[in-house]
Amino acid sequence: MRVAVLGSTGSIGTSTLDVIAASAGRFEPWLLAARRSVATLLDQAHRFRPAWVVVGDPRAAADVGAGALPAGTRLAVGPEALDELVADPAVDRVVSAIVGAAGLRSTWAALEAGKTVALANKETLVTAGPLVTRLASRTGGAIVPVDSEHSAIHQALAAGAPDEVARLVLTASGGPFRGRPRESLATVTPEEALRHPTWSMGPKITIDSATMMNKALELVEARWLFGVPADKLAVLIHPQSIVHSLVEFIDGSVVAQLSPPDMRLPIQYALSYPRRIPGPARRLDFAQAFTLEFEPPDLDRFPALRLGHEAAGRGGTAGCVLNAANEEAVGRFLGGSLRFTDIADVCARVLDAHPFQADPGLDDVLRLDAWAREEVRAWN
Repeated sequence: MRVAVLGSTGSIGTSTLDVIAASAGRFEPWLLAARRSVATLLDQAHRFRPAWVVVGDPRAAADVGAGALPAGTRLAVGPEALDELVADPAVDRVVSAIVGAAGLRSTWAALEAGKTVALANKETLVTAGPLVTRLASRTGGAIVPVDSEHSAIHQALAAGAPDEVARLVLTASGGPFRGRPRESLATVTPEEALRHPTWSMGPKITIDSATMMNKALELVEARWLFGVPADKLAVLIHPQSIVHSLVEFIDGSVVAQLSPPDMRLPIQYALSYPRRIPGPARRLDFAQAFTLEFEPPDLDRFPALRLGHEAAGRGGTAGCVLNAANEEAVGRFLGGSLRFTDIADVCARVLDAHPFQADPGLDDVLRLDAWAREEVRAWN
């Protein structure tokens, strides 16, 4: 199977390459793409010898000198080139791991070409969920989730029919501030927020975990990915990150997916689906005692969760505005111009103020994405 890895230099991308390396030739990296991390991308190119590498930023591509790539690997530059290559008939599966709303464009191009997308970029469905799922239905494309929570639900749903589902429950570690009083969060520094207790992720996703905005966005993603109404979605705090999510059925049965916190497992599941194959992910050791804890989330400490429920319920342009506002707010927090608690506050204000559209087109989504970002940049 020939694989295009979009965002190959990030945490999901490097884990994907671990899975490919351990696959005994089942998976072949045909394309590797990154925006700016040229040095890492070149190292990956020499290790895996893909047919193509794509550098999204033309200025960064200038650092790729003559002879920098291995024999047989070609260079393409810019988003347009990436859109064209992911649609190439040689590509069997696309791993969409570009962080943020920037991942929408290439995911759209892959689905438009009828590809199966292993989706790690939750923002694609948060910003344009109805449009993306309709596109996949029209072209014969498919989405298999890579997020550990949505992968768990995807697996657990096999235990029953769609009309037998009572509730989808996304689990969350609670991040580094699960037990910290709300009033003390205003003084949280970026360094504190970047120390996640369980997962190793990029800075934006780690901050989202600390605010629990990641779980808010995952609620919106689940709304469209699984086609369930918002009132059938819930979040549960589970600090051990072993139960990755649960499906409750109408007869009271609850089916969960368990594994150690290792992204290589959901990545491999998305690459090999509908089959399962041996892989490099860690296993649970049932010979050792361990405890699983669960508790409801504190919505006062983590108001972002309310925004996720709201955006999932409203649909339309609510998800795209929430996501764009959050991306800009996280950037400002990391840059020192917003407090930690301001992230959810500014997102709430922008969400409330935006000109809501119930059935937007893609142009409307992109326009309101830009509008929300500008509102956050101007907020003080």
